[in-house]
Amino acid sequence: MKPQVTGLKRILNATGYSIQGLRAAWKNEAAFRQELILLVIMTGITFFLPVNHIEQLLMIASLFLVVIVELLNSAVEAVVDRIGPEHHELSGRAKDIGSAAVFVSLLLVVITWGTILFF
Repeated sequence: MKPQVTGLKRILNATGYSIQGLRAAWKNEAAFRQELILLVIMTGITFFLPVNHIEQLLMIASLFLVVIVELLNSAVEAVVDRIGPEHHELSGRAKDIGSAAVFVSLLLVVITWGTILFF
């Protein structure tokens, strides 16, 4: 049985694993790199738009959600690919559903930004 790490040591370990995950996503996932760059650029743009702080927060939060969903989608894809290269209906379904989640999060960005800026 693995000894349980608690307290500050657990938090430090978890932070290290998270940083490793971000590095792996940056290195291996083009979509993650594109979406992260988009987040940085579009976040900067919000500072020049005629929006209040709550609207700005919603706009930025929708961008972060895309990155979060992309990370989860990439994790699903990595696990499916780890299982094997042969085609399996459930593997394909898992990847398609992950992709759909990213698509829906991108739609949320369009709806959020469109509603705030044009209505």
